[in-house]
Amino acid sequence: MLAAAVLASLAPLALAQEGTKPEADDSAALFASPSVLTQKTGAGIYGAVCAGCHMPEGQGAVGAGAYPALADNPTLEFPEYPIHIIVHGQAAMPPLGSVLDDEQIAAVVEYIRTHFGNDYAEPVTAEMVAGAR
Repeated sequence: MLAAAVLASLAPLALAQEGTKPEADDSAALFASPSVLTQKTGAGIYGAVCAGCHMPEGQGAVGAGAYPALADNPTLEFPEYPIHIIVHGQAAMPPLGSVLDDEQIAAVVEYIRTHFGNDYAEPVTAEMVAGAR
């Protein structure tokens, strides 16, 4: 539940900082409940959850914790690594496996692997995420 509380507090901040709106296919409400994120697209999930720490352009940040840059990040070459980190957490990164479903994790991993100067085109599937749980 800690992950859900963290997400609930960060999501409005991330969107407000960017002045962004959820994508057309995403619900206007970020959460259907305090523990379930409604965003379905990689960009929507990134904007609602990840951008608060990793920053809008994936540049990373240092403050209350160290949040690594996702931009031009060679550790994203193999999708298993970011899948594992998102599902299970690491250091300041809370585990999001109980908040995001397999499709959502696959979508956001595919998004960060194909944006911010990353060009890792291998598809990321929900089956890959299920195997990491």
